[in-house]
Amino acid sequence: MKTFSVVVEKCFQTGLYVGYVPGLPGAHTQAETLDELEKNLCEVLSMLLEDGTFRSDGVTMDMRG
Repeated sequence: MKTFSVVVEKCFQTGLYVGYVPGLPGAHTQAETLDELEKNLCEVLSMLLEDGTFRSDGVTMDMRG
């Protein structure tokens, strides 16, 4: 299982949360809530795994703030 650190910021202009995995191109998304952001990031990481952009046995995200 592989664990990724996620950076989460809130854009005060749009009110959206923005999340990305540093050092992993393409691993970024945005959402209105933190729950939605976590779901979106999991989907992005799953797509990158399927695409072959990077390989891992599993994905775990820690969204501690």
